[in-house]
Parts: sequence; structure tokens; C-alpha cells
Amino acid sequence: MIALVTGASSGIGAATARRLAREPDARLILVARREERLQALAEELGGATVLAADLTADDAPARVAEAVEREHGGLDLLVNNAGAAWRGTFAERGWDNYRRHMQLNFDAVLRLTEALLPILRRSAPSAIVNVASTASRVSRANSGGYSASKFALIAWSDALHLEEKQHGVHVGAVLPGFVSTEGFPQQELRDRALTRWIVSKPEVVAEAIVQASRGKAERYVPRPYWFAAAARILAPRLIRRATKSGGAMTPTTRARE
Repeated sequence: MIALVTGASSGIGAATARRLAREPDARLILVARREERLQALAEELGGATVLAADLTADDAPARVAEAVEREHGGLDLLVNNAGAAWRGTFAERGWDNYRRHMQLNFDAVLRLTEALLPILRRSAPSAIVNVASTASRVSRANSGGYSASKFALIAWSDALHLEEKQHGVHVGAVLPGFVSTEGFPQQELRDRALTRWIVSKPEVVAEAIVQASRGKAERYVPRPYWFAAAARILAPRLIRRATKSGGAMTPTTRARE
């Protein structure tokens, strides 16, 4: 299996690379900005193709696709994981904060997928897994830009699956809630016994990504988070009341992996 993971230098991306490395005949392509971390991970895994790239750069999709063709000649799995969050209200941060989120969390994903889709079709059966967030179903104060970008990612993922199923390319999505990573330490939640249980580990998300790559439409992590998504449709007023004071739990930034 040839698998490409973006945002692979830490957190969910690194955990996903480690999990995929356990698959039979796994050959990994690790993509992120921090080359030294990618090299260290590749050495830990016993070898992998490393490509340091800022996925928002104009030439990044073409560079990645060219490397995949040159080094492997095919691609069985694309994990779109790289992303970031910058906290702030719309009144404070304005449109530019939304543009920043969309550029990395949505536009860069589409541009990379567009470049790699011909290879994925040629390698079918193959899969794309887009790492979104429970924030794509339930928005929180001070993180509207992040939620908007992930809402868009989920909507596009559903459409892309319908379009690519006939070509043998499955599209799945993973929607993590609170996950303890370098960019999202979740220390406030982990310090309290009442909320500690809702914080997952990157390894749990990595396992969900593998499941999504094998035919599942989407996976929430932790699983009970699906209830919040359902409640958002069935009882939106209740969800608004429940989340009105929850902005403090949102991190200031997430590292661009």
C-alpha cells in the first residue's frame, strides 16, 4: 500500500504514519513543512519518502504529484490531515482570518487532491480520507473561521465521494473532537476529571482514519460526539445554549504540521 499523509510531522499526522506503517507492504510519503521532523519520523519507521512543502504555495500540488509519480508510480491512500486554527471573533479578526483558514484547511486540500486524483484513479481501488473536525458540525464562539473551513471540507467530501465512487476512489472523513496534540494540548480539559474523558489521543484518530479508508463514510472521535452533530439538527437552540460559553476551550493556535 502506497499512502501519503499530510501534516505528518507531529500529532495526528505522525500517529497516522506510524499506524499505516504497520500495514503489509506499506510505503509512505510524508508531507509537512518541517523537514527535520519528517526525516526523524521516516528513520523511525524504517524508511519513507519525505517531502517538505508548504501546501498553500502555488507550486506545492505539482511538486507533490511529481514526487509521487517519480518515487512510487501510484497512490492507494491520500490522508488530507494538515490544518491550522487561529482563534478570534469575526468582529475582532474579520474576513482575513476566514481567508487564512480557508486557504489552508480547504483550498490547499482541494488543490492537492486535484493534482493527485488522476494517480488515485489509476491506482483504484484507492481512498481519500479528509480529516475534518466535530467543529464542522457544531460551531463555537471565537473559532468561526476554523468551523467554516471544516464545514466546507465535509460538504465537498460528500460530493467528491459520489463523483469518484464510479472510478473506484472511496472518500471518507474523520471528525475528531478534542485531541491532545502539540498544537491542541487541551490542558484545561485534561486537568479536570469531569472533562478528561472527552479528550482523545492522536493514535485513536489514526485508527479511525484507517477505518475511514476502508469504506466508512465518516467517523467521530470519540464516537459519542455524533450526538452533538445530531442535536445540532434536531435541537439547534439547545446546542447554542450548550456552547455559548465554550469558546475558552478553543486553543489560540494550532501548529501547521
